Amino acid sequence: MRKPRITVIGGGTGIPVILKSLRDKDVDITAIVTVADDGGSSGEIRHALQMTPPGDLRNVLLAMSDMPKLYERIFQYRFAETDGALAGHPLGNLIIAGISEMQGSTYHAMQLLSKFFHTTGKIYPSSENALTLHAVFTDGHEVVGESKIAGYKGMIDRVFVTNSYNQDEPTASRKVVESILESDMIVLGPGSLFTSILPNLMISEIGQALKETKADVTYVCNIMTQRGETEFFSDADHVRVLNKHLGDNVIDTVLVNIEPVPKEYMNTYQFDEYLVQVKHDFTGLQAQAQRVISSDFLRLENGGAFHDGDLVVEELLKILQVKS
Repeated sequence: MRKPRITVIGGGTGIPVILKSLRDKDVDITAIVTVADDGGSSGEIRHALQMTPPGDLRNVLLAMSDMPKLYERIFQYRFAETDGALAGHPLGNLIIAGISEMQGSTYHAMQLLSKFFHTTGKIYPSSENALTLHAVFTDGHEVVGESKIAGYKGMIDRVFVTNSYNQDEPTASRKVVESILESDMIVLGPGSLFTSILPNLMISEIGQALKETKADVTYVCNIMTQRGETEFFSDADHVRVLNKHLGDNVIDTVLVNIEPVPKEYMNTYQFDEYLVQVKHDFTGLQAQAQRVISSDFLRLENGGAFHDGDLVVEELLKILQVKS
């Protein structure tokens, strides 16, 4: 019998938590990773080489790899701020950039690196071109660039993507649509709603594939609201935004953490973008999704509130068992 196929879509530091826990399970994993990041090291590299940003791909590669910790530390090494043109760049970003140039595309680079680092599963950039994220706010103001969105004071109404270096319609990377259509489960998140998850779904081919797939589309709802993105959002608001952008009630299942984050626990200096715990609106959720699963998915670590990947994956596998 074939393994269940799970495709995880997102970016940032969210989906690596799920991928790391999925790696040890008897499932066929695919990761589809955002290419709209234009800040920090990724932004500098994408602008210099006009390539897809490497940072989110780097984090996913490490999460799905069985490489020894020493190799991981080397790949994640970040040059010191006194290192001139290299200042702040993780070594892994430069390696991905170099191999992308050598192989002719980031897609081919990730296939080579996946073999090199013995990854469990497949990794695809959501598009083979760098994308620019546009946010239109409720007051009509438009902000261009993922890294600039949180700086504008207002509520986001919608987002969309364009190709950064040509006028063509953004298209999905090869194998991406096929992976979505052939999956048994699609997992969205966890991660920044407007800047890590939606940039992938706003590629029309990916949005359409999510509507057509027979897979269970599961959203792992964020634990904390995020400054400049989801301030004052309930869990139902997160799902409403996803369905609105996709043009239909595409989300089948929502995973919601109901374990409280202890008061004063969050380190507001280290995690200053995260504000308060997401409020629950179960009536709103039930109107937006077929199934709502609320449980303790919380992991407290180093002054931050994160998803416990093992607990989330345990629930995902239960959903698959029910479907089969």
